[in-house]
Amino acid sequence: MRRSGTPRAVRRILGVLVAAALLSGLGTSAGSASATGSTVTAIDLGTLGGFLSTAANVSPSGQVVGSSVTAGNAAEHAFSWTQAGGMVDLGTLGGTFSFGEDVNASGQVVGESATAGNAAEHAFSWTRAGGMIDLGTLGGSFSGANAINAGGQVVGLSGTTTGTDAFSWTQAGGMVDLGTLGGAFSEADAVNARGQVAGISTLESFAFHPFSWTRAGGMVDLGSLGGTFSSVTGINASGQIVGDSETASGENHAFSWTQKGGMVDLGTLGGTSAFAFGVNASGEVVGTSTTAGDSEAHAFTWTQAGGMVDIGGLGGTNNGAKAVNARGQVVGVGSTSGDLLDRGFSWTRTGGMVELAPPAGYTMSEATALNARGDVVGLSSTADFSAIHATLWRTGGG
Repeated sequence: MRRSGTPRAVRRILGVLVAAALLSGLGTSAGSASATGSTVTAIDLGTLGGFLSTAANVSPSGQVVGSSVTAGNAAEHAFSWTQAGGMVDLGTLGGTFSFGEDVNASGQVVGESATAGNAAEHAFSWTRAGGMIDLGTLGGSFSGANAINAGGQVVGLSGTTTGTDAFSWTQAGGMVDLGTLGGAFSEADAVNARGQVAGISTLESFAFHPFSWTRAGGMVDLGSLGGTFSSVTGINASGQIVGDSETASGENHAFSWTQKGGMVDLGTLGGTSAFAFGVNASGEVVGTSTTAGDSEAHAFTWTQAGGMVDIGGLGGTNNGAKAVNARGQVVGVGSTSGDLLDRGFSWTRTGGMVELAPPAGYTMSEATALNARGDVVGLSSTADFSAIHATLWRTGGG
């Protein structure tokens, strides 16, 4: 989520480099790795000519979207990758940079791009037939798209004449201001197939609360776990919303919210903090939590029936789950024994934890998203970070 004044282009490149450095601890090619009886194929998706590319999401059919540095490391552009067509530069709205954030089943890509002369940053929608379309703003100088649903509804945030508000955009209705919970800021982070939007907003008191928005009911304050700051990371088809919230004691705990049950504190694995990053259609939540004494961070899965379960990691002290699909396959990133390397992982109840090794020539990997059939996307890096490439792992769901 974007709450700083740093230009988006700078934040993106710095964010990836910093993440790579932290995770290290420490041409297209394909490799394979096996663990607990599963075989995984890693595919280097390449770049648009520069040293860096990152994958943000993957569609049900395996279309990957993200951003890549262009030839000469001159700019950063949104891309779409398919098995048949490879990596395609989606261009910009006239400026020098663009970023791909999400993609739906029909191949519609959303993100944000600089306009001519880099005068502003606007949300965009891209399709193969129509190219990149400027979604405009709510009256201010910027906007950005965070997510899209199967019906083509796009959500994000936009500057207004008085602040920054969450928006919902459709082809028929254009950009609609979702308002705030009384403060001067709101952001829409996720949207489900029914058009229910989830995000965060400031109150008059400047506290950040999660919200749910529907066309019929408007914006609803989901409350907090007692503190003043919360964030939202996902929503499923039934309207279950997940994220994290500060508690009254100043700790940070993962939460799950439903219309029937309200906000539920998911607790921790014995430490003082937990963050939820994903939820699937059956209500399974995944994320990361510190263990007793806050000495380690482990990936977790949570269900209403079973509570929070520690699924560990790859043997090191820093591990976290980033996403879960409808089959209960969990992906994320973990440090290996001795915290020498960080590698992506895939976990299932039947297959356990499987390391997602990077393609040949790379040393580090991170998994960030997956689809229902087990296509996992993220990035891989060389030891000296001279190449950081978007990566696709074909896991077959196990």
